[in-house]
Amino acid sequence: MIRDITLGQYYQAESWIHRLDPRLKIIATLVYIAALFVVDDFLGFIIAAVVLGVVIAVSKVPLKFILRGLKPIFLIILFTFVLNLFMVQGKVLVHVWIFSITEEGLRMAVFMAARLILLIIGSSLLTLTTKPISLTDGIEALLSPFRRIGVPAHELAMMMTIALRFIPTLLEETDK
Repeated sequence: MIRDITLGQYYQAESWIHRLDPRLKIIATLVYIAALFVVDDFLGFIIAAVVLGVVIAVSKVPLKFILRGLKPIFLIILFTFVLNLFMVQGKVLVHVWIFSITEEGLRMAVFMAARLILLIIGSSLLTLTTKPISLTDGIEALLSPFRRIGVPAHELAMMMTIALRFIPTLLEETDK
């Protein structure tokens, strides 16, 4: 299971995505995540998936390696899918005993599962293509304007990076 955690890991490859400024990658990831929460139709999710696919192809990180990162959260995605499938009211498609699957519930379940999958892959791609020290520097640079109002940019950046870096270690300890 531990080998399946890709969040927080860096994948060494020679691509222009790896060489991009970490601040740009952080901002692009935040914009991508915000876009995923704004999208509310199939076309939007298809566009997001195509954009993500192009970035993955250009990054030279193997798709198999990235998809392996979804295994640990598969049950969460499945649970979310089932909850949305049965709990959303609307036009009934199938009714068995006390359970009803509605058209709106099916749509919401597919959207939430797609949103979670694209969100996790997109976030993982940031850490897979950015060295931890570069990520720290990028976060610190982006937070530095907030120093004027008392935000400790360096400390926050360091905490975020340490948290990301030790996710696999903590999960390994939990597994033991």
